[in-house]
Amino acid sequence: MSNRGKGQLKALPVLAIRDAVHFPGAVNTVHVARDTSLRAVRRALAQDQTLVVLSQRDMSVEEPELEDLYDVGTLSEILQSIPLPDGSLRVALRSLARVRARVTESQGNAYFAETDELAEILAEDPEGEALCRACVASFTRIVELNPEIPPEALQGLGQAPNGGALADSILHHLPVRAAEKQALLQELDHRARLEKTLALLKREEAVLDIREQIRDRVDRSIGEGQRELYLREQLRVIQDELREASAELTEVEEYRAKVEKAGMPTEAREHAEIEIRRLDRTPAASPEGMVLRNYLDTLVSLPWTRETADRLDVNAAQRLLDEHHFGLAKVKERILDHLAVRQLRGSLRGPILCFLGPPGVGKTSIGRSIAEAMGRQFLRISLGGVRDEAEIRGHRRTYVGSMPGRILAGLRSCESRNPVILLDEIDKLVRGAQSDPTSALLEALDPEQNIRFSDHYVETPFDLSRVLFIATANLLDNVPSALRDRMEVIPFPSYTEEERREIATRFLIPRSIEEHGLTPEQMKITDSSLDQLVGEYTREAGVRDLRRQIDTVSRKSARLVAQGSETEVVLDEGRLAAFLGQPRYRRMAVDLLSQVGCANAMVVSECGGDVVTVEVSLTEPLGERPELILTGNLGAVMRESAQAALTAVRATLESGGDARRDVHIHVPEAAVPKDGPSAGLTLAVALASAFSNRPVRGDVAMTGEITLRGRVLPVGGVPEKLLAAIRAGMTTIILPKENQPDLAEIPAHVLAKIQIELVERLEEGVGVALGGG
Repeated sequence: MSNRGKGQLKALPVLAIRDAVHFPGAVNTVHVARDTSLRAVRRALAQDQTLVVLSQRDMSVEEPELEDLYDVGTLSEILQSIPLPDGSLRVALRSLARVRARVTESQGNAYFAETDELAEILAEDPEGEALCRACVASFTRIVELNPEIPPEALQGLGQAPNGGALADSILHHLPVRAAEKQALLQELDHRARLEKTLALLKREEAVLDIREQIRDRVDRSIGEGQRELYLREQLRVIQDELREASAELTEVEEYRAKVEKAGMPTEAREHAEIEIRRLDRTPAASPEGMVLRNYLDTLVSLPWTRETADRLDVNAAQRLLDEHHFGLAKVKERILDHLAVRQLRGSLRGPILCFLGPPGVGKTSIGRSIAEAMGRQFLRISLGGVRDEAEIRGHRRTYVGSMPGRILAGLRSCESRNPVILLDEIDKLVRGAQSDPTSALLEALDPEQNIRFSDHYVETPFDLSRVLFIATANLLDNVPSALRDRMEVIPFPSYTEEERREIATRFLIPRSIEEHGLTPEQMKITDSSLDQLVGEYTREAGVRDLRRQIDTVSRKSARLVAQGSETEVVLDEGRLAAFLGQPRYRRMAVDLLSQVGCANAMVVSECGGDVVTVEVSLTEPLGERPELILTGNLGAVMRESAQAALTAVRATLESGGDARRDVHIHVPEAAVPKDGPSAGLTLAVALASAFSNRPVRGDVAMTGEITLRGRVLPVGGVPEKLLAAIRAGMTTIILPKENQPDLAEIPAHVLAKIQIELVERLEEGVGVALGGG
C-alpha cells in the first residue's frame, strides 16, 4: 500500500543506495546490508511500507551522511522483504513518484525525510511524439544487440502514459552511469528528458556496433586458427599412415598394451577401450586429452590381479605377533583363526574387524604386525575429521582436479589388491547435512557387496573382497548402527599395571635406549623405580605417556653420558625424582575414608576407565517446595538416572528420607561432561547414605543402572571399570548380577586383588556399601 497523498509526504524512512538510480514505475530488487538501511526498511515495514530511496553522490562511501545523498529520489513501496542467513535483507521495491527531500533528520540511527512530490512538464505535441518513436526504435535495436537486456523490457513501452514515463522505462534498463541517470531523474521537462535519453541511446547504439565489429574480427581470427589446427591434425594422421613400420609404439597403442597387461576384468577392459578410442580422436593439446590420460593412467595402474602371496604358517605368525605385542590374546586368536582357515581351505574373504579400545593400547601398531605376519602390504587410512564422501568414493570426472577415493588410491600406491587396510579413527568421521562419509563405507565394509566396489572416479567395479579391513575406534557411540553391524568388534582392554610394567621392560625401555644412542650397560632402571614410574608418574589406559616418560629419562641419561659426568646411569627412586620431578599421581586416586553421602562410581570413556565420587547433601529448602539440584555438568541421561535413583530410594528403602528437604547431587570435576545410566546405583547408594546418615565405605566402588522398583540392571565397559577401580585402590566392587559373564574376560590375577559383590536389588547394594545393613 502506498502512503502517497496530494502534495506533501511526512517523516518517511530514507533508504540510501549506491551505483544505482530508481525511476518511477519500475520494480527493483535491493540487497540491504548496512545498519542504517536495515533500520529504515524495518521502520517502513512497521508503518505503511513506504520509504524514500535516495542515491549516493560518491559510491565509495560506506556509511553516507546527509550531504552524501542527492535530494531528489523516488517514493517507493515495499513489495517483498526476504531475510538472508547473514542478517541482511533482500527487498523488492516499486517506485511510485519523483520526490524532493526537503527536511532530513536522524531518529534512532535511521534517516527520515519530509518530501514533496515533483510536478512534471508534459510534452504532448507532435515533436514529443516524434521523440518517443525515435527512442523506442533506438531502444529496440539496442535490445537486439545487447543480450544482457531482456526482451521483456520492450513490452512495457507501449503502455507508457506519456513521454516522461517512456523515458523512465527505457532508462531503467539502459546500462549507463548512475550520475547520468540521476541527472535525468531530476529532469522534470518531458521533452528535455526525451532528448537526453535519445542521446544516450544513440551513444549506446554506437558502442554496441563497435563491439559487434570487434567480435566479428575475433571470430574470423579464431576460425582461421581452428582451420589450421584441423589441417595440421589431418597432416599428422596422414604422416602416421604413411610412415614406415617402426618399433616405437604410438600413445594409443601403449595404452592398449598397458590395458592388456593390467589383467582387467571384461567390464573394466571394455570401459578402458572406449576411453582409448576417445583419446585417439582428441587433439593432443586439448584439456580433454589431459583428463583422459590421467584417467587411463589411474585405470591401468590399479592392481586388478596383482597381489602378494599370503604367509600361511600359523605357528610363525603366532611367534611374530607375540614378539611385537604383549597380551592382546583375543586379537591374536582371531587373526590366527583366519590364517588357519586360509591354510586349510586355500581362500577366504577378508574379515572386517573393528578394534575398540582407549588410546595407546596398541590398536594401530598391531594392525601393522598383522600385515607383517600375513606377508601382506600395510595401508593406513586416517579418517579423523573426514567430512566429504568423495574422500572415500572419489570425485566424479566432471570436476576439475578429480581423483579416486582414498581406498583405491591406497591400493594403487601399494600395488596389491590384498593388503591390510587400517581405517584409523573410524568413530571420528564427521557426518553433515551435505555429505555422510560413513554411508560411503557401507559398501566397502560389506563382504557381500565389496566384490563390486564402485568408485565415482574409476566408474567400473573393483574387487575389494581380498582386502583385510581393520577399523579402529575409541567409542562406538558415534558409529552408525548399519556400519557397526558390518564389523566384527574386538575390544582392547586397558592395560593393568603389571602389563604396563612388562611392556616397559620388554619393549619400551630397550627401544628408548637404542633410539637415544645408549647401551643397556649405560642406563639401568631398578625394579622399584620402574614400579614408581608406572604407578605414580603415569595414569592411563595405554602406554603412550609411559613411553614419553621413559624417553625423558633416556634423554637426560644420554646428556650425562655425553658430558662425561657418568659412564653408567642407574635410575633409582632419587634419580627418577631428579629427572621427572615429584610424582604426579597418588596410588590411591580417591579418598578411601568412609563418608556420609559420598559413593564411588566406576565410569568409562574413550580414554579408558576411571573412578569418580558422587556427593549428596541435604539442605533446608530455599523455596516453597523442595527441589532436586543436579550439578557437575551432567548429561540428560544421567540427570534422569538421578531422578530415578531418588524415587527408587524413597520407594524401596525404609530410610527414604525427608521429602521436605532439598537434595543436592554433585559429581566433581564439573568441567568434564558426564552422561550415561551406569551411575544410577551409585547415586541411589549415596542418597540412601545421606537420608540414613550412615557413611559409605570408602574402599567400595560400584556401577549399575537403577530402576524405579529398585532393580539393578547390567551396564557395559565392566573390564575397563574394574581396572580403573584397582588403580584407584578399591578393594570391593559392586556389580549387577547380569554382568557376571563379563568377569570371564578379566585375568585371574586381577580378580584376586578385589572382592566382587553381585547384586540384583538396590537393598543388596546398600547393604554392602553401608557396611552390612
